[in-house]
Amino acid sequence: MKIANVEVKPSVISIAVFVVFTLLLLITSVYNPDVRSQLIWLIPCLFMLLVIPIVLNYMSRSQYTELTPQYEAEAKTVRVKLVNENMVGKPVRIEGVVERVYFQFLNRPQYLVADRSGAISVKMFTSPEEDVKVNDVVEVLGQVIRRYIVTGDPVINCVSIRKIKK
Repeated sequence: MKIANVEVKPSVISIAVFVVFTLLLLITSVYNPDVRSQLIWLIPCLFMLLVIPIVLNYMSRSQYTELTPQYEAEAKTVRVKLVNENMVGKPVRIEGVVERVYFQFLNRPQYLVADRSGAISVKMFTSPEEDVKVNDVVEVLGQVIRRYIVTGDPVINCVSIRKIKK
């Protein structure tokens, strides 16, 4: 679904929650006539279970879309092996092959991206513009952060991940 030039993708879990609660409401209203009087507020609640995740995804995707040109201008292209603790907070650009994809169903994907020098974890806190799968060659724009806020090895907080042709 597209809202104002931003591709919005509700997560599988938010859709599943909506479906489960809709089914529960239907079953309850069939077997318990008292619930029918409460449909005035139950139906808007069901609607909000679907709308709130879509709105949150739209807000985060639009923010990332606005940040992408800034990162394209400031990011330095580096090899994965060169990403270290001294680069925390700096924008970087890496190119590599996606070896693994985690948590894509949550719209918070993590990728393991490797080039010839090594591999690094790339975390994205919203859904990417395009579907990235294992073995895709990608360009990643992001900022180097620590894995666990204060400690941990350096990882990339991804702002944009795009497939490239090699």
